[in-house]
Amino acid sequence: MAEITRDDIDTLVGPATPHFAYQLRARVRQLIADLPENDPVRRYGEEQMARLDLLGHASSKAEEGPREPPSKPGWEQLPSAAPVDRPAPAR
Repeated sequence: MAEITRDDIDTLVGPATPHFAYQLRARVRQLIADLPENDPVRRYGEEQMARLDLLGHASSKAEEGPREPPSKPGWEQLPSAAPVDRPAPAR
């Protein structure tokens, strides 16, 4: 097998959405499973797995454009409005 790189991990994680975050997290885990504990690519993969875990509890990456304020009418009826940097609590 070819050497695993950060680019390999970014290829998996880059297009992630909340709906597929856990499937992608599992693929990253599988990809880095055989790397040594102190390998920088493994550490990067573990960081990305943590991001995917947060994304799995969110409804959006919210990386671009302004966010809608919670004071917007009807906001309280949107329980899934949780950006990745402030995800909904795990159940």
